[in-house]
Amino acid sequence: MSDAAEPAKTEREIEILHAIEYPAARHTRLNSRSLTVKGWCFDYKGQPLRGMRARIDDREFTVKRKHARFAVGHIYADCADRELANYAGFAAELELPAGKSEVIIEFKTQDKKWHELERRTFETPRFRWPWQKAEESDHSYAAWVEQHDTLDDEDRAQIRAHIETFTSRPLLSVVMPVYNPPEKYLRMCLDSVVNQLYPNWEFCIADDTSPAPHVRKVLDEYAAKDPRIKVHYREKNGHISASSNSAIELATGEFIVLLDHDDELPEHALYLVANEVLEHPETDLIYSDEDKISEQGQRNDPYFKPDWNEDLFLSQNCISHLGVYRTSLIREIGGFQIGMEGSQDWDLAWRAIEKSTPDRIRHIPHILYHWRTIEGSTALNLGEKPYAQIAGHRAVEAHLKRIGRDDVKMELTPEATFQLSWPLPDPAPAVTLIIPTRNFGHLLRPCIDTILELTDYPNYDIIIVDNESDEPETVALLDELKDHESGKIRVLPVAGPFNYSKLNNTAVDATDADLVALINNDIEANHPEWLREMVSQALRPDIGAVGAKLHFQEGLLQHAGVFLGYHDAAGHFFRGLPWSFYGHANRANMVQNITAVTAACLVIERKKYLEVGGLDDGTFAVAYNDVDFCLKLHTGGYRNLYTPFARLFHHESASRGAGEKTSGGKARAKDEISALNEKWGALIRNDPNYNPNLSLDSEQGELAFPPRRPEPWKA
Repeated sequence: MSDAAEPAKTEREIEILHAIEYPAARHTRLNSRSLTVKGWCFDYKGQPLRGMRARIDDREFTVKRKHARFAVGHIYADCADRELANYAGFAAELELPAGKSEVIIEFKTQDKKWHELERRTFETPRFRWPWQKAEESDHSYAAWVEQHDTLDDEDRAQIRAHIETFTSRPLLSVVMPVYNPPEKYLRMCLDSVVNQLYPNWEFCIADDTSPAPHVRKVLDEYAAKDPRIKVHYREKNGHISASSNSAIELATGEFIVLLDHDDELPEHALYLVANEVLEHPETDLIYSDEDKISEQGQRNDPYFKPDWNEDLFLSQNCISHLGVYRTSLIREIGGFQIGMEGSQDWDLAWRAIEKSTPDRIRHIPHILYHWRTIEGSTALNLGEKPYAQIAGHRAVEAHLKRIGRDDVKMELTPEATFQLSWPLPDPAPAVTLIIPTRNFGHLLRPCIDTILELTDYPNYDIIIVDNESDEPETVALLDELKDHESGKIRVLPVAGPFNYSKLNNTAVDATDADLVALINNDIEANHPEWLREMVSQALRPDIGAVGAKLHFQEGLLQHAGVFLGYHDAAGHFFRGLPWSFYGHANRANMVQNITAVTAACLVIERKKYLEVGGLDDGTFAVAYNDVDFCLKLHTGGYRNLYTPFARLFHHESASRGAGEKTSGGKARAKDEISALNEKWGALIRNDPNYNPNLSLDSEQGELAFPPRRPEPWKA
């Protein structure tokens, strides 16, 4: 064993910040002795670390460092060396012993001394026969694939039997441009189409003058074996857009299915596409969930997507793979656009969507595409092809211009997605911040102080709704705030039992501001632009309620939008994970449509608030009033929205927590959950902005065992 670690340094010359992103702290029981620990660590004061290691008993494991964590650099932009924060990520591949063991993560400082960062205790199985399947308690993606995404002979027989019942069999044209792929992966790709369980397909391939002789040899070989395979050899290299268009020219099917030359389709992909077309014949565009597949054939990094989500698609190409388009629509818009290489499929999707309607865009919640991760691929690293980011910017920018919104500004985020800044009118519209409170002056004071000190929005006032506060400290604070020098504050007394909905509704009636912001008394502002960002989103005609990214003082996420179905009610995305956590497919860090947001910090136009009747102060007096309110907006045709670019602290139920733990509080909560299900049961069981492959027992985007998705062949 090398030199022992010392206790963590406390001298002023270093200030180590860190987070363990995976595994979550509660994941102590594992069904494998292999473990990957991921996180980030850097010195806020700018001292580079000399190294990191993991120790288990007398064994040492190398920790690979300097992985990109641009979100960390973004949040800690004022640190001494932002580059250290930008590349603060680390990962350690560990082999654990049988039974219980303690993993100690350590870092080395410039004085070559080791210091402890964190320690975790894990328990692994003592023995398992090699032929045994993964146990239910193993929640890894490999276990999920084995248990819930691997077809057996019975599945195949049922799929073939289901195909026999189809009233028609739409011809699907798989379109693939080819340029110099390795022979191994080209054959795998071709085989994945040839082996489809659904038989009515054609494979339209255009080779873009590949210099490697094996490409023509392999393509000719496959075309000779199967008449459904058509190959066109271009005479001049034109890159991916031109070669894709050449492949589209070969297509005679009703729908075009896009495939890259080194990726793979699972054998039931085209069957599920055809089934979707038959069930929804008006469809113009279909997309599926996807994952990545390594050079060794290991599946990883799944993306379980929401149903059509316009604002998410402005930030990220979440359609991507598997993309399926009505052929007539693709021909109407002229196919792929030359010059958009790198994000040609994003541009294609936007131009198709502009000619369609949301109800004609379908999402299949199955993994129907395996994206190959090989050296130089964006599947492995977005930074491999920086031109793709530039093209993505141009694709979204062109869409905005076509719909008359070229006043929207775009900026590439540290996570390689896009932030759109929607303009504010001049002068800025009036906003009333509504803060209900009953006592708890020690929370109310920092709430008011941080809002007044940090908020840069030019036109807002505050209504504090006082629900019979009687603590001397709070009464004195309210008296003080009535005469606050800013002139922005008024106190509105409302008597009676605590009814959160009624308190807010009363305040909304007491203002004529253009917008209202519902703010809990345990919220604290922590950056200037939070209200400007929320108002600019809320002013969009089709947007309903706008929610913020909230986190606890200790740095853990509290709210990144609300999803339905958690414990038969609703939960907060990614609650309890480090604030720097990207979330499933980076969703914690992107503007997106969300079915509901918390009223702890919610901004909406006042006219929209009144249009749906405000908060329900009869059925949902204390809890779930925000969920009910957002669902009224959702079903009324508005898109609710989460923005990570409005960040605030939230102590979460600090002023109501004790009351919720009483027998009366528990009974009321049970009644409100029952009422929520009675009113909104269909949406709660199938949140369009969540995914049936994700768990309803966790708020951290974990996998569902088993998934709740439909399996058409088992119907």
